[in-house]
Amino acid sequence: MTRRSVVAGVGSALPKRRIDNEELAQRVDTSDAWIVERTGIKSRYIADDSETTASLATEAAKRALEHAGVSAAEIDLIVLATATPDQTFPSSATKVQAALGINDCIAFDVHAVCTGFLYALSVADSMLRSGNAQRALVIGAETFSRILDWEDRATCVLFGDGAGALVLSAEETDGGILATKLHADGRHNDLLFVDGGPSTTGTVGKLRMKGREVFRHAVVNLADVLNEVLQGAGLTSADVDWVVPHQANMRILDATARKLGLPPEKVVVTVDKHANTSAASVPLAFDAAIKDGRIKRGDLVVLEAMGGGFTWGAAALRY
Repeated sequence: MTRRSVVAGVGSALPKRRIDNEELAQRVDTSDAWIVERTGIKSRYIADDSETTASLATEAAKRALEHAGVSAAEIDLIVLATATPDQTFPSSATKVQAALGINDCIAFDVHAVCTGFLYALSVADSMLRSGNAQRALVIGAETFSRILDWEDRATCVLFGDGAGALVLSAEETDGGILATKLHADGRHNDLLFVDGGPSTTGTVGKLRMKGREVFRHAVVNLADVLNEVLQGAGLTSADVDWVVPHQANMRILDATARKLGLPPEKVVVTVDKHANTSAASVPLAFDAAIKDGRIKRGDLVVLEAMGGGFTWGAAALRY
């Protein structure tokens, strides 16, 4: 038996407003058929003025705590992955901490865009295994609608807002998180980026993407990192019960599954309902598949994502 991080509970939160493709086509030169054919997306949720990254993260955290049967007072670590924080500083994790009524715990944000949740999970796992914490909230939360150019139909149709959270507990077990693997390659900055920032333009900026190039890198990188993390856990693709991928594009999900030789029915898909919610997409999909009964205790689950930077990563866990 080894001290490992076990998923004790999951939760998610979506904004109140759902926008389907038909509604979006009324404000952008696009159509439902065009969006579905290229991405598989049918709808997304968009935050209103009363909803922020931190408020969505707090709601997801509360639901994860309830699912785990754990009180907020028992949490001693919060790691929140986001590229769209409420403020430049302090971290949105500290806003969640305060909203949950936790007076003192480790709390900070991680910024790795769509791979952010995998980075946050790996950091929290390391801290739990080392004994620096006993119970952690790992959250992915985004309000990407705030950084979209709503006149750019190639990007604005792809993204949505939301949050997902996991409660991790350190336990002596043969299960839990078995391996993680992370990568980054900053040479590809200009393929997926936001054209603003505090130290450059002094503005938030808007998302810019060269979709074809991102797709090409994504399929190769995701297949490679999934093989890496399985090898690190002493497993093969035949051992996998479920893959929970970053929900960027249905074509990327299909191509990655084919490259790994995995049947599509083993891949959890929510991109049609939520679109790309960046760091929130993996925990949102994980929560959906647990709550609807697909993922069960004892299942071998692989999480994976790739995002701007480029960053990419994967985790293998026994739920």
